[in-house]
Amino acid sequence: MEAPTFVSHILQTFEGRVRNDGAGIDMHCLTVTLDHLVDLCRFLKEDPLLQFNFLSDLCGVDHHPEEDRYEVVYHLFSIPLQHRLRLKCRLKDTAEDIAPALPTVTGVWRTANWHERETYDMYGIVFSDHPNLQRIYMWDGFEGFPMRKDFPVRGYKDIYNPFGPEKSGE
Repeated sequence: MEAPTFVSHILQTFEGRVRNDGAGIDMHCLTVTLDHLVDLCRFLKEDPLLQFNFLSDLCGVDHHPEEDRYEVVYHLFSIPLQHRLRLKCRLKDTAEDIAPALPTVTGVWRTANWHERETYDMYGIVFSDHPNLQRIYMWDGFEGFPMRKDFPVRGYKDIYNPFGPEKSGE
């Protein structure tokens, strides 16, 4: 199935729930709301015309200071059919003390486990129902999320880092 045909198949099946963002340099891009994310991912993997059986990457994006600041991007590959797809899910803004969240896709692709942990560790995006959502790079006592655009370049001041700014509220 050619790329425009498989995109049409997805858009027809998820009419009104998925938006076509067109083709980039290397692959087509679709946008989905978090309400339909898991259903779409399961469809992309299990549909015999698509067979996106490999989640090659999942990453976070911080669009600060825009509204709906965070986005999660999924890069999918169909090994048997040799086509690629980029899937984006923008997260609604939350209160400052509530982490942005979306459902896990570890039930669809097991490799999402590590990618979601990395995104959580770097951006603070929570994947609900994740089997083991904990930091993967930063140590347990580390405060903050270093890939957020409002995180200080030198990090926060602590016993290991005397050069960073003080955390607000201290």
